[in-house]
Amino acid sequence: MTWQIELARGGSELEQILELQRQNHLTRVTPEQARAQGFVTARHSLESLTGMHALAPSVLGWSRPNGQLAGYALTMLREARALVPILEPMFELFESLSWRGAALAGLEYYVMGQICVAEPFRGQGLVDALYRGHRLHYAQRFELLVTEISTRNERSLRAHQRVGFEAVHRYRDSADEWLIVAWDWR
Repeated sequence: MTWQIELARGGSELEQILELQRQNHLTRVTPEQARAQGFVTARHSLESLTGMHALAPSVLGWSRPNGQLAGYALTMLREARALVPILEPMFELFESLSWRGAALAGLEYYVMGQICVAEPFRGQGLVDALYRGHRLHYAQRFELLVTEISTRNERSLRAHQRVGFEAVHRYRDSADEWLIVAWDWR
């Protein structure tokens, strides 16, 4: 498969992200699908995605030659935290952590707001390509890319480890157990 990796331009692309997110949300997949194929947990609105996009566009992967949205990797700057209130506890936790002896809050990082690959395109290297796109577009501006992953999402955990993310912290909240990971670009 040939991927075209680019920054989101807004408009209908953001609506396509929301549709792919809806199709792969934990509440829409069976437990078997979640275990084998992964899932997403957060839900965004068009308003929140538009605000995130205005601060820093997300990275999209398009299949070629048909031009279908094959996957996305949402860019979420710390300045976007108010746009998705359910993620506020995550941002607060990030501010209390350290990375290799330095306070995470003092480092230049942003958050992988969510990554998702459409079912027909899984297992074909798109996750790696989306993350290469992030590094290409944002490594000059940031030192780290940070995210959290449900420990139940084994497919996502393996993909992040393969790309180069390393564990920072593990915790449990009322909904799940989470692993915070970082990809150091320094």
